[in-house]
Amino acid sequence: MGSPDRLHPSTFRLPVEKIRSGWYTDAYFNHAKALLEAEGRHPRVRMQVFQRQDALLGGIDEAIAILRLCSGRSTPAGGWVDGFGELEVFALHEGDHIDPWETVMTIEGDYALFAHLETVYLGCLARGTLIMRNVRDVVAAARGKPILFFAARHDHWLMQTGDGWAAHIAGATGVSTDAQASWWGGRGVGTVPHALIAAYGGDTVLAARSFARMYGDQMNVTVLVDFENDSVRTALAVADALGPRLWGVRLDTSETLVDEGLRAALGGEARSGVAPELVELTRAQLDAHGFQQVKIVVSGGFDARRIDAFESREVPVDAYGVGSSLVRGSNDFTADVVAVDGRPCAKAGRLERPNPKLERVLPQVDGSSA
Repeated sequence: MGSPDRLHPSTFRLPVEKIRSGWYTDAYFNHAKALLEAEGRHPRVRMQVFQRQDALLGGIDEAIAILRLCSGRSTPAGGWVDGFGELEVFALHEGDHIDPWETVMTIEGDYALFAHLETVYLGCLARGTLIMRNVRDVVAAARGKPILFFAARHDHWLMQTGDGWAAHIAGATGVSTDAQASWWGGRGVGTVPHALIAAYGGDTVLAARSFARMYGDQMNVTVLVDFENDSVRTALAVADALGPRLWGVRLDTSETLVDEGLRAALGGEARSGVAPELVELTRAQLDAHGFQQVKIVVSGGFDARRIDAFESREVPVDAYGVGSSLVRGSNDFTADVVAVDGRPCAKAGRLERPNPKLERVLPQVDGSSA
């Protein structure tokens, strides 16, 4: 699944000087680097990087960029001597499937050249792999239906670029911000939001008409239809008003509410939130009124388990918008020295795990995509 090309180091806009100085590094690694340099001690180590889950590898290109641009040593005059050319780095690729304990990268060379980078490159791997693993799971659960990555609002804005790339590689069909799509030159996608509907006095049809008039030739117009908690009625009204300009409607009913149309149809048996029955009722009514071409997007608390339940029931969903569940959890990485000056040297319980799938990262930057 991994791409043979690596992202160019310039893609990441790294704060190179701060990373070189140890600004983002656990203090003990900075102390280790300073001590080794002060004593003139330059052990040649082999560092082995791994994690413990069944996952897709993310963040590896950024980790390599950090090593490429930030390994080295400072000079007495305050300059910097690049060290990447003195290292041998082998790594897997973005999106590669990885097993628990599988080695994803090795770094061999003078430890003092890269001791200060461990915190930073492990963090890139942990975050990228977490997003890829989570997106992979919902993509698999959706069984070929589009997954829209709507996680931007659930985390710090600085996470967007890397998260969007990881989601894209793992199979998400669209992302919601331009920042998330920037590493492959895409654009964010979205729907007519609740706040815009409110700005039009709570009139979903009026807001949708204005939105379609301005943006209908630039994107697939999709409209949230739960503002009045009467999604079926609103979906029909929007479909009637926009005609062929409407691509889809999005159901996003709160888990604390029972949709009024569903309550009228099922009475006390009606379930709250975006229940399967609400999707089925919406689809049936759209079809009955001649709007078979209108797609149904669902969102609001969806994760792999819930999507799988919908698909097992064959609920007529056309796409899933998934948010907070895709940025939750952990996928930690560990780096261990496993050899020093050509001899095995690892802490108790850790063994060197050679991986024939690793590929050499050349000292020079090739023509890989930026």
